[in-house]
Amino acid sequence: MISFIIPAHNESELIGRTLSALHEAARAVGERYEVIVADDASTDGTGQIALEHGARVVAVNNRQIAATRNAGAREAAGDLLFFVDADTMVTVEAVRAAVRALRGGAVGGGCSVRFDGPVPLYAAVLEQVVLPVLLPLLGMAPGCFLYCTRQAYLAVGGFDEALFWSEEVAFGRRLKRQGRFVILREFVITSGRKVRAHSALGLLWVGVRLALGQRSGLDYWYGPRVGVASKTADQSLKQTGEA
Repeated sequence: MISFIIPAHNESELIGRTLSALHEAARAVGERYEVIVADDASTDGTGQIALEHGARVVAVNNRQIAATRNAGAREAAGDLLFFVDADTMVTVEAVRAAVRALRGGAVGGGCSVRFDGPVPLYAAVLEQVVLPVLLPLLGMAPGCFLYCTRQAYLAVGGFDEALFWSEEVAFGRRLKRQGRFVILREFVITSGRKVRAHSALGLLWVGVRLALGQRSGLDYWYGPRVGVASKTADQSLKQTGEA
């Protein structure tokens, strides 16, 4: 069985579309599945929306994404674990390819990404040119879509809860020591809200602060989110089915 695990904090604007896309993809793949939303101290009705979209909701109060991912995983019953961000729409192609990789002996992996609407030039270059080459070359998986076997997850001890950011990078490194780690050419569609809100230098500075374990001044990641939905997201998802 596949367990889809979604960490969420105040994601009422996006969680509905995320879950709708996930159900559509999972049903098309045809394997038994469950959806778990780890609702981390949301105050905007995220949990209720998740329930209305067929998810099992686990309420936590961590305000720390690694711990929230792990909380969701503890509730999972599947032998295949998929960690999907609350602002990310999976595609049938990505889920199917990931299941195929895991059933074929891989311990885990990730895939490429597309943004859900217009983004600054630097982000567009990353999306279209840099990441499709760099991610497979380095064996790095974006945190918006990670997959692994339950056995591998348990072997590496889950996500490092000492990290505020880049927990997916550390998790991926440990997974690669367990066996084959596959970065798929298929992609998922994720929100471009962070790159639309920050310059390249701004994001670099945020990354430095998070790497140092500092949460002060990082309200965009650990504070309220307002007006994040993209008008072109649904069209982007539709286009993946036409490709």
